[in-house]
Amino acid sequence: MEPLPSSDLKTILHSKRANIYYLQHCRVLVNGGRVEYVTDAGKRSLYWNIPIANTTTVLLGTGTSVTQAAMRELAKAGVLVGFCGGGGTPLFSANEVDIEVAWFSPQSEYRPTEYLQAWVRFWFDDDLRLAAAKAFQHARSARIREQWLHRALRDAGFPVDAKRLDELLARTGRQIDLAQDNTHLLTEEARLTKALFKLAVDTVGYGDFTRAKRGSGTDPANRFLDHGNYLAYGLGATATWVLGLPHGLAVLHGKTRRGGLVFDVADLAKDASILPQAFLSAMRGDDEQQFRRNCIEALTRSESLDFMIDTLKAVAMDTAGQVEP
Repeated sequence: MEPLPSSDLKTILHSKRANIYYLQHCRVLVNGGRVEYVTDAGKRSLYWNIPIANTTTVLLGTGTSVTQAAMRELAKAGVLVGFCGGGGTPLFSANEVDIEVAWFSPQSEYRPTEYLQAWVRFWFDDDLRLAAAKAFQHARSARIREQWLHRALRDAGFPVDAKRLDELLARTGRQIDLAQDNTHLLTEEARLTKALFKLAVDTVGYGDFTRAKRGSGTDPANRFLDHGNYLAYGLGATATWVLGLPHGLAVLHGKTRRGGLVFDVADLAKDASILPQAFLSAMRGDDEQQFRRNCIEALTRSESLDFMIDTLKAVAMDTAGQVEP
């Protein structure tokens, strides 16, 4: 049987793809026309297939290598590849690339141009860029309410106080509308996240918690938050790439910050899906593999990539429509 080239694979829209991979201590290569990762089991090598046509992002952690042939097939299938440290936290910050992970975007001349044209039409206007940032924050708040009150999360052991959550989000909604600039909007974003940490701690009975800087947290919840957030960054990078939007054209996280738009988009899922799962897994004593599996299940169940792409499309077109002729 002749190998099936990636160019002949049935195209699956990124928003409908099911897989995000985090790999460590393995080799990624092409074997018999398939992209596989190889692990060592004593004197044997075990080969595991990566369904590249149904994959959005591959994160390569410590002890990994990838062949040129594998990168070629991954690029043809439109899979973003990121090199990172152990547990998905950053290693290559010195590379000066997106979100301090070495992101390698597939090359394609066939991505849409309409959203990029709409984005740059409003992006240089400070007021319209602020309006786009507010739209992102309103979408983020609505998503948090939807996911935190979802039956699946409650059944998993996260019975959040709906009244308290609604009060937090209502206040945030008012502050978003009143924000005069990005500084006020970022301040409110941080305030809400801090309040959500407190609400999550109280919901699961976690005890004392202080959010530590990335990589410096020693308690399970901090480690899981760092790890899970990079899954959201992978989806954010995928969403912006699919729509042809450069990662540097941020609306909230700084006009000159590398990868700022990825931060903007990842925020749509971080607090909604990753934050509660981090505290749930910490209380259950999950290891990183189980936590990662739970996060991916939550992101897939909630169709987070779909939501990111749809939000980007809506913000691009709606905000560009406010530009005066």
